[in-house]
Amino acid sequence: MSFSLYHLVREPKVKLDKNPLLLLLHGYGSNEEDLFSFASELPEEYYVISARAPYELMPKAFAWYAINFDADEKKFSDLDQARTSRDLIVTFIDELVAHYPIDAHQVTLIGFSQGCILSYAIALSYPEKVQRMVGMSGYFNEEIAVEHFVANDFGNLKVFASHGTVDQVVPVTWARKAKPVLDELGIENIYLEYPVGHGVAPQNFYDFRNWLEKTK
Repeated sequence: MSFSLYHLVREPKVKLDKNPLLLLLHGYGSNEEDLFSFASELPEEYYVISARAPYELMPKAFAWYAINFDADEKKFSDLDQARTSRDLIVTFIDELVAHYPIDAHQVTLIGFSQGCILSYAIALSYPEKVQRMVGMSGYFNEEIAVEHFVANDFGNLKVFASHGTVDQVVPVTWARKAKPVLDELGIENIYLEYPVGHGVAPQNFYDFRNWLEKTK
């Protein structure tokens, strides 16, 4: 089977009839090997799959969409490319469920930076396909979500979001705007901050891994 996105796979060490999925989405200028580096530290019952973004910037550096580093959060992203990647990832989730013995009702997105921004957009646009999301060092841009997303049923969606207080790429003020939106929509969520820049602090990793274990 050919897939919409190139990806790496860590098969579950504990095989079930259908296993849950952790789908990793890297940030701008990175690749599928980045987040996959901590796959061995993630719970053993999951398929851990790390996808490569479709736009090549240079060898081993990919993006989900073009960004303008000099703009505010409204003009930061190429919205057309972002929406195209949003739909590409949704198609990819369907392909993974069709190809691997993955439980379609236990799909979790783990996104960093640009991958976090897309994880928000996908989870809120298609909560029937994504039951949980971990978003690190990103923010929610409702313009990347589908129209009328607020009418969706979010009863099964849970969100863990985190950010560095001295993030020099995505200001923490952008990240803080997501929680009031999630609260308003009745989405179960947790938001934590760490005294770091644009990266994943060790404590951040342990906190979201513990959250994964508690929210099964």
